Parts: sequence; structure tokens; C-alpha cells
Amino acid sequence: MNENQQETWPVEIIRSQKRRKSVSAELKQGVLVVRAPARMSDAELAPIIEKLRQRLQKRTRRPAPTDDDLEQMAQKLNREYFNGRLRWQSIRYVTNQNKRFGSCTPSLGTIRLSHRLATMPDWVLTYVLMHELAHLEEANHGLNFWALVNQYPLTERARGYLMAIGLEENEDTLVQD
Repeated sequence: MNENQQETWPVEIIRSQKRRKSVSAELKQGVLVVRAPARMSDAELAPIIEKLRQRLQKRTRRPAPTDDDLEQMAQKLNREYFNGRLRWQSIRYVTNQNKRFGSCTPSLGTIRLSHRLATMPDWVLTYVLMHELAHLEEANHGLNFWALVNQYPLTERARGYLMAIGLEENEDTLVQD
């Protein structure tokens, strides 16, 4: 989606008597769906919608890394944190991982990352890739595994981000109080 398409998202406002003060927005099939309290006027809602639109645009603006980009990232992480000792057959995005962000099959040397990561911050994608690379050396989640993963300085921050995303019903939903 290019920047011009982002700026022209049509807006659908759904008002609810149950909402008291929060306004949420999500992108559904190219439409910015905004949920707002029924009592909120269009004038009050307009600046909130614009702020939520800008936040969604920032989140979706950068081009998603490709499978080739993932390969290059993995090679860099391998050099920086694993002294180049890891070997794998493939690293790629998949669309069938909706409950997890990545998986690794050490015996085959395959790493699969959820396509949902492509729109997340780079440091989150890097953490998940680091996590899966560590599985090539340590198949479990034991102390040695976490010692490898924790070499990446943004591990705790990324884990917190992913935990928060997991609590959301939809990762494209934003809420403004």
C-alpha cells in the first residue's frame, strides 16, 4: 500500500451507547473503522480520528522486509551474536501462524516467521528472528537458550511489546482515551 492510498482511507464511524470515552480505530479491508461513544460530536471526534489515522500510517508506511531481507538480517545476527556458527536451510514468512510469531525446526534448519511481523517495528522482528536462530543451537527454552537470546539488547522490550499485542483482539486496532 503506498502513502497516497493510506491518506485516502475512507472512514466508517460506528457509535455505541456502551462506550464512555475511548475511541478505537482499525483498518479493515482498506476502510478506517472508528468506534466512538454515541454522545461524542463529529467536531470532537475529528482530531482524534486524524491522530489515529496518522498512527496507523506510521505503522504501515515502511515497506515490509522480504524473505531476502530476513536472510540478510539472519546472517548479520549470526555474525554478531553467534560468531557465524549457525547454519540453516531457509528463513521465510508464512501466513499460517496466527497464534505464534515464529517457529524453527532445528533438524531441518527451517525458520518460519508470521507475516504479522512484517508490519511491526524492526526491533521486534529482529528479536523474533534472534529467538528462532537461537533454537538452531538450543531446541528448548532452557537457560542456555535464553542466554543466547538475551544477547540481543532489546529482548525484554520486544517481549513486552509482543505480550501487549497478544492481549489485543486485533493488532491493527488502536485505542485513544
